[in-house]
Amino acid sequence: MRRRDFINFLGGAAATWPLAAHAQQPARVYNIAILSAARTNSPAYVAFSEAFRQLGWIDGKNVVLVYRTADNRVDRLSKLAVELVRLKVDVIVTAGTLASLAAKHATTTIPIVMAAAGDPLGSGLVANLAQPIGNITGLSLMSPDLGGKRLELLKELLPQISRVAVLWNSANPYPAHVFKETESAAQTLGMEVQSLEVRDPDDFNNVFEAVRQNHPDALIAVEDPLTNSYLSRIANFAAANKLPAIFGFREFVDAGGLMAYGANLPDLFRRAAVYVDKILRGAKPAELPIQQPTKFELVINLKTAKALGLIVPPTLLARADEVIEE
Repeated sequence: MRRRDFINFLGGAAATWPLAAHAQQPARVYNIAILSAARTNSPAYVAFSEAFRQLGWIDGKNVVLVYRTADNRVDRLSKLAVELVRLKVDVIVTAGTLASLAAKHATTTIPIVMAAAGDPLGSGLVANLAQPIGNITGLSLMSPDLGGKRLELLKELLPQISRVAVLWNSANPYPAHVFKETESAAQTLGMEVQSLEVRDPDDFNNVFEAVRQNHPDALIAVEDPLTNSYLSRIANFAAANKLPAIFGFREFVDAGGLMAYGANLPDLFRRAAVYVDKILRGAKPAELPIQQPTKFELVINLKTAKALGLIVPPTLLARADEVIEE
């Protein structure tokens, strides 16, 4: 090759080097934070990760999932939310009402996707479900008459029931709403309600002792990150004290509890993954309406019913989405 041709070759190649280098640069990696008051290893989080992966987002490749949990110490949530804002994450996914409120107070710019907030309107997270102005959108756990429905299910199983204990987290606006709803339904059904309030893990011993002393006919545990973290303990307590119990999530039945009726939590988390995907592809939170639960399930554990000496009516079994027999 002649010297002139060689110099021209180098010049042409050099002109293409920046383009080639640009083409080889990795695509942007997004940081997605998941903020929760409680554990993040439940089936709901697995459902979120799987749905997110199916949408093309691979943890460690084009996204990094950053988990922060308050270990059921809700006073830590605000600090964790501020920490995530300082990390300049691209989206904050929140589990539950309290985590969503902490994130809202920490930022007005980073998109927040609620995976399962109890009552977005009543708790002040948003002013309008259809048009959530600002940086917050996602999924609501709220549905009409959950408290009344659970009482009706218990009454169908136990026609003579008259006194029901309700275990709920009084630090969380959503369980407070469900408890009031349950009280109202109990008056209509002619039942008496015993309030069992917890705010942190240290309160369970006291409320369990209150149940032993008052001998209610059944127990309702209102779902929230705190009670969900201790559902095995609640199920074991109910079994040891021969107490029919119903919870909001099916994981309670998997842990040995008698019944569960409520929204399908993994379904809500899968739908939250879709919202995160939309935001990463350019959608604004204000363009995405707050969605309510569409999938509810009644799950019954016949093995537990037998241990409690209960016969589940065929009509109730027929309405169950799943019956656990072994």
